[in-house]
Amino acid sequence: MSTPASTIFSPELAARFDKLVTIYPVRRSALVPMLLYAQDEIGYVSDAVVAEVAVRIGITELDVRNVLSYYSMLRTKPAGKYNVQVCTNISCMLRNGYGILDHCKEKLGIGNKQTTPDGLFSLEEVECIGACCWAPAIQVNYDFHDNLTEAKVDEILEEYRAKAAGSQQ
Repeated sequence: MSTPASTIFSPELAARFDKLVTIYPVRRSALVPMLLYAQDEIGYVSDAVVAEVAVRIGITELDVRNVLSYYSMLRTKPAGKYNVQVCTNISCMLRNGYGILDHCKEKLGIGNKQTTPDGLFSLEEVECIGACCWAPAIQVNYDFHDNLTEAKVDEILEEYRAKAAGSQQ
């Protein structure tokens, strides 16, 4: 139940964690938010993240890993710069969600829970992302895209490719 002498996180995130553990009646309640914030900054929940979060909360690394293994939105391997999550739950499934997933697999040349060799995209089949009225839908990082067709998916992927190319210049 302490702050580590050194941290793998940015000073801003370390400060956020210091505050986060004080706002819950039970420190352990900060675990999932901490893991999500760490994943956003590091890219995935690494062994080093597990170790530091355990120290910050005052629980064992095994306790952290048990929670980590439960939540599908937490990753233990690096994802691509753009994590494409394709919903295949009932509403999306009925409106070609599996077709959209297959199209993404073909277009990106990767399967479920894989990353393109250039590290730009990762692909993941997910349960409901809360866009049932606008199915089929995908989420790329935190951006929602809905009422999809294969052509619209192609445009979306090209927009992210162009965005990545623009940020490298």
